[in-house]
Amino acid sequence: MKRNNRFRHESLQDEKSIKELLTALSNGLAKGKIVLEDENDSMMLEPHGLLRLKISASQDEDRSRLTVRISWKEEDNIPKGKSLKINSK
Repeated sequence: MKRNNRFRHESLQDEKSIKELLTALSNGLAKGKIVLEDENDSMMLEPHGLLRLKISASQDEDRSRLTVRISWKEEDNIPKGKSLKINSK
């Protein structure tokens, strides 16, 4: 699978379809792997560790919006395999 830096999808869906997509997202979070795909693009994410959750909502006269954002930082910059030696010479 091609590794892209961004994935964006926008479409009209009914409540049942959105529920199924949110369930798939929840299952992916539980497994530590989320694959996003549409006819134009694909992306794989591997969430792990502490995740930041941000939920915001707004409502105007004729429009409502609910935004759910889940983010995390990759921990690849933590030094791995470096040994520590302590002695009393």
